[in-house]
Amino acid sequence: MIRPVRAEDLPGLVTLCAAHAAYERTPFVEDGHERRWAAVFFGGRPRAWCLVVEDEGALVGYATWSLEFSTWSGAEYVHVDCLYLEPGHRGRGLGRSLMLAIAGHSSAEGRTLEWQTPAWNTDAVRFYRRLGADGAAKIRFSLRSPPRE
Repeated sequence: MIRPVRAEDLPGLVTLCAAHAAYERTPFVEDGHERRWAAVFFGGRPRAWCLVVEDEGALVGYATWSLEFSTWSGAEYVHVDCLYLEPGHRGRGLGRSLMLAIAGHSSAEGRTLEWQTPAWNTDAVRFYRRLGADGAAKIRFSLRSPPRE
């Protein structure tokens, strides 16, 4: 079952995010995520949205998205930040269902949908191409401290 995240799902979402980070070879430290997610997902003016996949009462996947702004197009777009399914639940159409649900939200609002995946994740690249998505090679940077002078 695919449904919107609920507050009681947040501990399970932390577990899924940790698994997702490990899969993408990225460190993940749970440090107040539940509190921050509660504000972002359930606050008076949500900044992000999340769908979860539940199987027999356990969370087995999720997708999150938010609104971003493109200077080039001069418009907001929907950015899918994460899409993850536990390995045993891949290949069953759940990822497609998650993407279609998010695409439904974005097209109803007249917005395009964008996301990224590591270039080495060839399974994800194939999956997204089967959806009809176009890819663009970019390098993602992050800066967690002041720039060097």
